Amino acid sequence: MKHLSGLDATFLHLETPEMPMHVGSLNVLDLPKGYKGDFYEDAKQFMASRIHLADVFTRKLALMPFDMTNPVWVEDDDIDLDYHVRHITLPKPGTNRQLQQYVARLHSTLIDRSRPMWEFFIIDGLKSGQVALYTKVHHAGIDGQAGVEVGKAIFDLEATGRVVKPPRSRPRASGYQLGMAELATAALRNTAQQYVKLFKMAPAIARAIGGLAKPDEKAAEKATATAPKKFNLFAPRTSLNVSITNQRTFAGRTISLAETKYIAKHFGVSLNDVVMATVAGALRHYLADNNELPAKPLVAGVPVSLREAGDDTANNQASMILVSLATDITDPIQRLKAINASSNSSKSTMNRFKAVMLDDFPTFAAPWLVSGIASMVGRSGLVNLLPPTANVAISNVAGAPFPMYFAGALVTCYYPVSIASHGTALNVTVQSYNGRMDYGLIACRRAVPDITEIGDYMLAEHKLLMDLTQKHPSAAGVTAPKPAPVAAHGPDVEEAAPAAAKKPAARKKAAVSATAKKAAPVKAAAAKAPAKKAPAKKTGKATPIKTTPKPVARKAAPAKRASASPRAAAA
Repeated sequence: MKHLSGLDATFLHLETPEMPMHVGSLNVLDLPKGYKGDFYEDAKQFMASRIHLADVFTRKLALMPFDMTNPVWVEDDDIDLDYHVRHITLPKPGTNRQLQQYVARLHSTLIDRSRPMWEFFIIDGLKSGQVALYTKVHHAGIDGQAGVEVGKAIFDLEATGRVVKPPRSRPRASGYQLGMAELATAALRNTAQQYVKLFKMAPAIARAIGGLAKPDEKAAEKATATAPKKFNLFAPRTSLNVSITNQRTFAGRTISLAETKYIAKHFGVSLNDVVMATVAGALRHYLADNNELPAKPLVAGVPVSLREAGDDTANNQASMILVSLATDITDPIQRLKAINASSNSSKSTMNRFKAVMLDDFPTFAAPWLVSGIASMVGRSGLVNLLPPTANVAISNVAGAPFPMYFAGALVTCYYPVSIASHGTALNVTVQSYNGRMDYGLIACRRAVPDITEIGDYMLAEHKLLMDLTQKHPSAAGVTAPKPAPVAAHGPDVEEAAPAAAKKPAARKKAAVSATAKKAAPVKAAAAKAPAKKAPAKKTGKATPIKTTPKPVARKAAPAKRASASPRAAAA
């Protein structure tokens, strides 16, 4: 058995029917040329040969007696692949929007806790002739970095795949679950170890807290001198910050990775800053459409990794920082600079406290106590009255920079599908893959019924930032060649309308800015390219955003988010 850490178990305890705590991904696949087989059956056989390569596929929960402390992971030697790998055919005409809506519905249902906590869906019937793979894995067992191991298990670098050594045969366990005495003994022993660990770290925690109260002057000069002068404890209330239902809506959009890097280098900020600025501009337009844009800036909750280099343990090791999205600033460049300053300030504070942050902590009575509080908060309406800490969750997961294959089919896109939560009805997670930045937007359908508008506004904001690189001098004489356009695959592409004609529609008569009216869908945004030289790799020691796994070398098996992976999906 293996004990869940306090952080891992928190995702179990916070889960309610309205707030499922799993992460996933949506991949659209190109079948091999001339393929005539049954891809669902092939995919199921493929997974049967791979599930032993990642712990997340073969372990399940064993609950403690009376829920006195966190459950443990135990091996499941009777995995039903017909349950875990399922087949869905879309109704005609099989558009990309239909695919997105179906994924949203699949993502709204809870995962069975009596089995290994993962599900794969093979979805055919697409108008394009492609096949989709939707995956979901419970966040209790995986974050973006841990998703690397899942990626190694299910993806290949070549269509022909690789030879996978079968698992060693092991005797079947005599019982379906562990005995109560064995579980109770393990629970008490683990709880005692957690208290000892906390006691030993108490002096270091006290020093870190004291350091925050008296910040180092040199660090302040370097990292916080340009931070926003005003940063409120709470974020402004918007229509995104309400109690949510279990209904979901999803949209995927794609932006060129090369263009995003170019914008970052041109204005002297990080790639993550550009991602947040793109979302900030989109939300600014979206809320202004309905006269909902608050005077105070929106705030993003941004997960950051606490994982040491080389640690690929299948668990969660992350925390969160708050970053101002500067939506009160009209000028896009000044907004980007303000986001950069706020992000640097938050990361500087996190870096000084990171060494003493615990991902495992005493959790006696937590299963029933935390679960009860989570259910009460969600159903009582308190979230609708209390000021929010953050308005939106934004994550960025670094993926493979090369093409990957699943069961011989080419993966054309990698859209993360993450978690909407009470008080934060919208989650935007970004996965880089093979020259693309694939944005996955997941939200409560009641709070955000028109999520496609936010996606279209993001494309418009990206195009605006690209246009501004031609009008403003670069940060350090940056030049860049024309990047290769992103291939038009996946649910970000709508087949029906001409590319240049698509625009986000206003929800009411509120005026839309000239910037928003120039919005073009992903094809146009992806094809647009700067005429300068490719940007160098970004510098600085900022902590990477949300459980960001490092790209895997081409000699190794490919990696996945957070949350996200089936994220890793995460994340």
